[in-house]
Amino acid sequence: MNYQEDKIIKVSAILNGIRKSPRKMRLIVNLIKNKKLLSALDILKYSKKKQVSIFLRKLLISSLFNWRKKCSMNNLNLQEDFLYIKNIQVNQGKTLKRLRPVPQGRGHKIRKRSSKIIVFLENRNINYGSKN
Repeated sequence: MNYQEDKIIKVSAILNGIRKSPRKMRLIVNLIKNKKLLSALDILKYSKKKQVSIFLRKLLISSLFNWRKKCSMNNLNLQEDFLYIKNIQVNQGKTLKRLRPVPQGRGHKIRKRSSKIIVFLENRNINYGSKN
C-alpha cells in the first residue's frame, strides 16, 4: 500500500446566514450525515425540499473544491470516490426581530431565524479489507 493512499485529509466549509430556520435545515442534514459525498449530492439533487437542498449542495461543492485545493498543495493524488461527510452541524445564526401589528394598538414579536452550517469532509479507503 502506498503512503499517499494512507494519507487522511480533512477539510471544512462554513455557510453562515441562511434565511431558513435550523429546525428545517436539520431535517435534510440528517439524510446526508455519514454518507459518501457523491451519494449525498445525489440525495440533495432529488430532495423535495428544494429551497434547503440548494444551499447544502453549494456548500458540499465548495468543500469538495477545498479538498481538491488541499490535495494539490500537498502534491497528493487522492480519489474523490472515498470522500465522505464526517460531520455536519446546523447551528442557529442571527435572529431578526420584527413587530407585527395586532388589534388594540398592540404588537406581537416575529422572529425570523437564520442558520449556520459547518461541514467536515474526510477521505477514507473503504477497501482496506478486500481480497483482490
